[in-house]
Amino acid sequence: MEFDTITAISTPMGEGAIAIVRLSGSSAIAIADKIFRSPSEKSLFEQNSHTIHYGHLIDPKNGEVVEEVMLSLMKGPKTFTREDVIEINCHGGLVSVNRVLQLALINGARLAEPGEFTKRAFLNGRIDLSQAEAVMDLIRAKTDKAMNVALGQMEGRLSRLIATLRQALLETLAQVEVNIDYPEYDDVEEMTLPLMIDKCTWVSEEIDKLLLTSSQGKILREGLSTAIIGRPNVGKSSLLNSLIQENKAIVTDIAGTTRDIIEEYVNVRGVPLKLVDTAGIRETEDIVERIGVEKSRQVLKEADLILLVLNSAEKLTIEDRRLFEAIEGMDYIVIINKTDLPTEIEIDEVRKLSGHKRIVTTSLLEEQGVNELEEAIASLFFEGAIEATDLTYVSNARHISLLTLAKSTITDALEAAQNDVPVDMIQIDVTRTWEILGEITGDTVEESLIDQLFAQFCLGK
Repeated sequence: MEFDTITAISTPMGEGAIAIVRLSGSSAIAIADKIFRSPSEKSLFEQNSHTIHYGHLIDPKNGEVVEEVMLSLMKGPKTFTREDVIEINCHGGLVSVNRVLQLALINGARLAEPGEFTKRAFLNGRIDLSQAEAVMDLIRAKTDKAMNVALGQMEGRLSRLIATLRQALLETLAQVEVNIDYPEYDDVEEMTLPLMIDKCTWVSEEIDKLLLTSSQGKILREGLSTAIIGRPNVGKSSLLNSLIQENKAIVTDIAGTTRDIIEEYVNVRGVPLKLVDTAGIRETEDIVERIGVEKSRQVLKEADLILLVLNSAEKLTIEDRRLFEAIEGMDYIVIINKTDLPTEIEIDEVRKLSGHKRIVTTSLLEEQGVNELEEAIASLFFEGAIEATDLTYVSNARHISLLTLAKSTITDALEAAQNDVPVDMIQIDVTRTWEILGEITGDTVEESLIDQLFAQFCLGK
């Protein structure tokens, strides 16, 4: 498949040591050869693939030197897009990199759309759709574990498993076709139903294994929306600062200091958290503070994890009890702070209100208890299973949705086979499962979905 030649800046905009302008397509080398001059004066067509060359970019119209660059030459098909690829390493200033880009555009390249380089890699068979999506997961990874999951998917771990499941279903469908084409042979049907049950059971179990990892995988990919809640002046902002190890939030003894929502990403034992420090939830006559309290209540509804902070030096209040009621049924950890002060809080009542939830004691002023809190967060969601290196983690919401749908259709097929429904009827659900699994890797996906997915990529990737 041959496309026109595209170009884009592939490094973040801003001042830096270097920036990279990438070209890909059938005319990439010709465009680069037109504007690049090396001391050897050799044409790029005469150079070996996967080599890097020092030289200058020249404006062909007037011979003016535009930039001093290092140019990487990579001839297809052994490239990311399976096309000829040129990468121009220039100085990392805004002016210099834009001049290089404009020179490539003027001389025949087209500005790439978001994700178009990766899209070409997919369309040219270099990677499948799940691997393409893993490229963005790798770029956006916020922890080492999230990066390892994305790398595994990029290397085709999920793709190979999906391909194995689809092959098993395809073999089963072939057996069904034999049964339909040769109905006079009774032994064919006798072979088909047991095979159908066996294959459908195995595929169903493998899908279950993948779905078991989905909650952990989704956490690694998207992070946990974590709300820090509690009455005013119990130490919520101090907790935020302790976790991110910066003074992002204002910490004072004055109740109601936090008037707005403060968000910060932090890596806690491999768990990416989007920490949200909320305004203290209480009844107040202050109009500005009341708006902050209402925002806090909304954040509470949307959070994946709640960190409820209590004051060890005060008895439980009606507001504390209302907070326990508000988070009932949610995942939360109780933090009893200010243990450096004389204890007034009723610990037994806290245990009763929290049920089986984890309770951690801290003195954020003296930096005590933060390690225990981090351990509690990690164990609450991962329980050590995330350390397994042989598991295939499913982290993409689209993949999870498709696997759930495939589980439903293969279950329908299995139940039909166990109830001696004619094999040509069972074939419908098996075929649908095969198609759904193909949507994960892009084998049976519609073009409109492909365009939508790659539009979410960054420009130049």
